[in-house]
Amino acid sequence: MVEFEFNPDWAWIGWGVLGAVLGLAVLWVLYSFVGTFVFALFIYYSTRRVHGHIRDRVGQRSVSAALALVALALPAVLLLLYATAIGVQELQEFAGTTDLDRYIEIAGPYVNVTEAVENPRGVFEGAGGMDLVQSALSQGTSYLGFLATGLLHLFVIFAIAFYLLRDDHRLADWVARFDGDGPTVFEEFAREVDDSLELVFAGNILNAVVTATVGAITYSVVNIFAPPEVAIPYAALVGLLTGIASLIPVVGMKLVYVPVTIYLAATAFAAGTGWGFVVAFFAVSFVVVDVIPDLLVRPYVTGGTLHTGSVMFAYILGPLLFGWYGLFLGPVILVFVTHFGRVVVPRLLGVRGDDAEPGPSSPDEGTAETPDAVTDESATSVTADRAPDADGDTGSDGDPPTDSTAGGTTDDRDATDHGSGEEDGDDSRTD
Repeated sequence: MVEFEFNPDWAWIGWGVLGAVLGLAVLWVLYSFVGTFVFALFIYYSTRRVHGHIRDRVGQRSVSAALALVALALPAVLLLLYATAIGVQELQEFAGTTDLDRYIEIAGPYVNVTEAVENPRGVFEGAGGMDLVQSALSQGTSYLGFLATGLLHLFVIFAIAFYLLRDDHRLADWVARFDGDGPTVFEEFAREVDDSLELVFAGNILNAVVTATVGAITYSVVNIFAPPEVAIPYAALVGLLTGIASLIPVVGMKLVYVPVTIYLAATAFAAGTGWGFVVAFFAVSFVVVDVIPDLLVRPYVTGGTLHTGSVMFAYILGPLLFGWYGLFLGPVILVFVTHFGRVVVPRLLGVRGDDAEPGPSSPDEGTAETPDAVTDESATSVTADRAPDADGDTGSDGDPPTDSTAGGTTDDRDATDHGSGEEDGDDSRTD
């Protein structure tokens, strides 16, 4: 009867169960705030190169991390303020050139405060009294909660990006602790994933720059052929705004050129002309400014070693599957799957991976600098000389090796036959 011995290490089993529970807890937190964490990764990898240059000059990791984040957000904020200032200027020009008297007459009964001053209680009760106040407070609380949630997520995003920029070297040191005599599979996998994520996410910023350049040039050229009634207002600014909007998931540049198209359509309707230019503007915006950078430029500037088509499908299918954060989560999944297949799977199957090539089974069977004939001859002579050593003998007659073979076999015999070497030494001393 066969008896099986079962002697588990309960200490390791307990630690393993605790590790699994902690891992599931971390995964649950990441799943609950997946959009926040993925966008924080985008901010981190987008600013890491800038952070490295600033750190070399400043020397303080905290200061350089903060400056890198400001360097990323400041241009967008300044451009937004510039666009707002132009909008206010346009509104002032509209108010100065338009007769607003008839609009004031229409709104007069609704903004007359004389009755409210004379009998404020009657106005309050007629408007709904306390029910109106409760409804307003309820709506205000809901809007305040929504705003607070948005600000909290924004704070978490920049906080995660800040600490990753400041302390990423500690994470790298932790990964390096898995290194024994050489790079482990985990270390190689982590390095490949890190490099690809930097290429993918830093490429988004480069894609925004390319899109802004293409948009500014395209709209400026198109505006030359525009009728005066439906000309694009501040064409270069609209093009720059499309580049900034390309960083926004899903909708992206449509937040810019769709409202501009509606504005041009309203202008053409009021002027009674220019409909052809409106259609041409929308077509050029969709094809040249939107589709070409997103489907052609983005994969090439963000793919790196990844397949161009796979990167393109990750950007297309990610938002469709996961929502707005799928634009960032899709490439992340692609990077992990690709390098798992390239680094981990070959090791599990006993193959070195992409760098493995058919060759000699051992280092002694030839090198790139040795001719094949010399390699075969030396390998044959070494094999013939080593064959007697397996029995502990030095030769067929017990004599020391001749000069023609001493240089090629003595060192090998000394390195492999330690016990026989001592006996041979005793025999030589006896002689």
